[in-house]
Amino acid sequence: MNYQWYPGHMTKAIRMMQENIKLIDIIIELTDARIPSSGRNPDIDELGRNKFRLIILNKADLADPKVTAKWKEFYEAQGYFVVEMNSKTGNEQGRVKELVQSACAEKIERDKKRGIVGRPIRAMVAGIPNVGKSTFINKLAGRASAKTGNKPGVTKGKQWISLGKNMQLLDTPGILWPKFEDQTVGLHLALIGSMNDENLDTTELACDLIKLLEENYPTVIKEKYNITDEDIHHFEEEQYATRYSAYLSAVARERKLINQGAVPDIDRAASLLLDDFRNGRLGRLSLERPE
Repeated sequence: MNYQWYPGHMTKAIRMMQENIKLIDIIIELTDARIPSSGRNPDIDELGRNKFRLIILNKADLADPKVTAKWKEFYEAQGYFVVEMNSKTGNEQGRVKELVQSACAEKIERDKKRGIVGRPIRAMVAGIPNVGKSTFINKLAGRASAKTGNKPGVTKGKQWISLGKNMQLLDTPGILWPKFEDQTVGLHLALIGSMNDENLDTTELACDLIKLLEENYPTVIKEKYNITDEDIHHFEEEQYATRYSAYLSAVARERKLINQGAVPDIDRAASLLLDDFRNGRLGRLSLERPE
């Protein structure tokens, strides 16, 4: 499957960010801790070449903690400030504010020498769709300042949010980029919900997820749904199916997702599997590693 989704409002969003970048001191970029590389838009790197940078490894509670620690080391070695975060609990907002001050210390000192005191730091919050930017901002602000939703494309325009006298945040829409050179990137983005499922074959997507998980977490699906290699092999032979669609048949039978004629409903099983992965019910799993 060709993974691509680039609605028209994203082009407008990029233009808006380009117009406002001159007002910004630091870019706070959120990426999903399960896909810290695929989840970073290269346009943001281009946009923020001369700006201070802070990377938030968001939804870290859904990712493999050992892998996330390696990603933190990886980006810190490149000169970024980095925070692991679960924006729903927001327990790290104090650390975020500290790092923003540290990152911008040079700018604050320059302002003092020019006699400028008390000017708030202006930060642009950026990232891909459905990475949790608005929830992050609301936790940082301590109030509902930005619209949130568990689907891509909730934020459509820019919003300035004041965090007291010391900081102002510019919330921006989630943006992808027009073409993925590597389709693995598109697959990863689709799996975490950064694309609209209505434009995807979710059964094929679930098969791709099974293939990925078998490489690094080979027992997780079997344990979650109480299925065995024998169950999978049975459906491979009975339905002349691939191993991955046989997985879905076994899950469907175990969860009693059955169509007329006692046929396992693999489409519903696929939706169940994707939902369980996205919401952490399969455990803390990472889809890519720094190496």
